[in-house]
Amino acid sequence: MHKIAVYAICKNEEQFVDRWVKSMSEADKIFVLDTGSTDNTVEKLKKLGVNVTQEIINPWRFDIARNKSLDLVPKDYDICVCTDLDEVFEDGWRKKLEEIWDNKITRIGYNYNWSLDENNNPIVNFYIEKIHTRLNYIWTHPVHEVLTYTKNKQEIKKFTDEITLNHYPDSTKSRGSYLPLLELSVKENPDDDRNMHYLGREYMYYQKWNESIDTLIKHLNLPSATWKDERCASMRFIARCYQNLNRFNEARMWLNKAINEAPYLRDPYIEMALLEYNQNNLLEVKKYCLEALKIKTHQKTYINEVFSWNHTVYDLLSLCYYHENDINESLYYVNKALELSPNDERLINNKKIIENMQKLPK
Repeated sequence: MHKIAVYAICKNEEQFVDRWVKSMSEADKIFVLDTGSTDNTVEKLKKLGVNVTQEIINPWRFDIARNKSLDLVPKDYDICVCTDLDEVFEDGWRKKLEEIWDNKITRIGYNYNWSLDENNNPIVNFYIEKIHTRLNYIWTHPVHEVLTYTKNKQEIKKFTDEITLNHYPDSTKSRGSYLPLLELSVKENPDDDRNMHYLGREYMYYQKWNESIDTLIKHLNLPSATWKDERCASMRFIARCYQNLNRFNEARMWLNKAINEAPYLRDPYIEMALLEYNQNNLLEVKKYCLEALKIKTHQKTYINEVFSWNHTVYDLLSLCYYHENDINESLYYVNKALELSPNDERLINNKKIIENMQKLPK
């Protein structure tokens, strides 16, 4: 038997406490650093037997808070499990962890459902790697913090689909601190490719189109920016910025770059199809959608576009075939779209229109 601890940071998350503690209670002990709750979070955690310490982190940084929460775990623990209070393990996670773990492993990657639909089906799914040995790890970067191995010898990772963590976020919670923290992170380490990518993406979220383009190009030019999936994403985000600047030829150019960078991903094909649909180039839409459907493998990384694997590709093809007056194909694809989104009112109405067209005399 291994000695297992769960550790976390929190602030004003009383709505999640009961569910989270129930899920984490398979551990030997739960440690929480509360960073300034003004609701009943601390009281509820203590009542449920959680070891809670309170400390204000000023100026705020996620890495400092995570490290202080890890410091709460005594060094005689074997395995540490970092989660947030809006996350829930599927039952039996400890038993599965015990079965997987051996003394050579330093870190486990496991199944993370970052986003789920109303029926608890995964929308965005990838591996997360926040189960690790008690020693030889620290958190780095002010935001989008990374668990960093500190020992000279090789880190030993193992990945499993047997452990699943589900994410049920509070959609009202502000992420307003992210942009200044990302700017700080890039200032501290301008050669870190991941944070440069994140900063460019954040500028895009804030509709700072030119800043986003410049930053994402910096990401692509970094020698360490070699992961093709992420490079493809930077190219797609540059294209989005150009679309918002009504510079559609540049957007197409960058989406073509994205396709060439990672032709095994659906995302750039679907994004190109969406661009062409907005430009009413339906033959191009059909071409890119059919190319996307040739890709059957869904990469399990954090770069998951919902539109690449939901009803979107079938919806677009249905519209294309409808405008070509190929009613049978249009009906086929709208039915495929409805298999994935059965309650979508627009798709339901589209199907009725297509079926009515099918009944008209030829």
